[in-house]
Amino acid sequence: MRIKIVGTGRAVPAQCLTSSSLDERLGLGQGQLEAATGVVERYVCETESQVDLACAAARLALADAEVEPGAVDLVIGGCGVPYQPLPSTAPLVMQRLGLADGSAAAFDVNSTCLGFLTAFETAARMIEAGQCQTALVFSSEVASRALPWKEQPEIAALFGDGAAAAVLRKSASGEGEVAATLMRTFPSAYDACGIGAGGTRFDFHHQPEEFSRHALFHMNGKELFRVTSRHFNGFVGELLRRAGWQPGDVDLVVPHQASPFALAHMARQTGFAMERLVDIAAHYGNQIAASIPFALDIARKQGRVEPGARVLFLGTSAGVSFGGMALVA
Repeated sequence: MRIKIVGTGRAVPAQCLTSSSLDERLGLGQGQLEAATGVVERYVCETESQVDLACAAARLALADAEVEPGAVDLVIGGCGVPYQPLPSTAPLVMQRLGLADGSAAAFDVNSTCLGFLTAFETAARMIEAGQCQTALVFSSEVASRALPWKEQPEIAALFGDGAAAAVLRKSASGEGEVAATLMRTFPSAYDACGIGAGGTRFDFHHQPEEFSRHALFHMNGKELFRVTSRHFNGFVGELLRRAGWQPGDVDLVVPHQASPFALAHMARQTGFAMERLVDIAAHYGNQIAASIPFALDIARKQGRVEPGARVLFLGTSAGVSFGGMALVA
């Protein structure tokens, strides 16, 4: 697919929360959470909403692309957790950005932590099909909500809030392309992590206790590690084969920021040197679906994504799914 990223942007809330301050707040030993998670600090929302973050990131992406909001004719939200179950988040972002009624299509997709890649591919295929010209894709997460601080503080301390967005357009020959995309799902690990309440699984009126009990995030790290260790390396190999790339052809790997320890394990497992990975997890935490585009924006602003660079996006998500994209910048 001849698609080019013409702009990116990112946003975080004002408050930065360190792991040492969380140790003190929770009555834990000094340095306990940082040692358990590898996360030094993360940003958390106090007054900002998920939509506020999404719009801030989107405006920066549009400015970076030198594109006026009115030129956008497709808005896709790829958030792991939406602003509300219905309607989707993208129409509200479209409205807040000042796009006129009927000027664009706006909808959400959800593949949890892989939401940005799914939204990116959906937008790219619509551009290729001639259904739109300029797409705004965003992921915005308030990951600090519904965390199990009492039951699993070492899990809760992994997460941080943030948003990122990208503007996509059709590229001219030689300017940029999506060389390959791939997703593979292992539903045997469906229950390894998730939030059970909020949909139709539990009826709030008839099952209030079950609804409340399943309103917090839970994660079985050992089960996720088992699935990833067994299958992820083969998945990466298949993605590279589809792109026609060798591992040495990859200039930069932009991974989902699951945790600092998970990134180090991924580097060992796949053989990619750490200096080729964008690793921001220690200072931002796991921003769910926003982590991949957030890391991408940082890499672009640091000059690590030059024209023609071969960029590999990689991630895992609840479900459990592996996802990736091979992109020539």
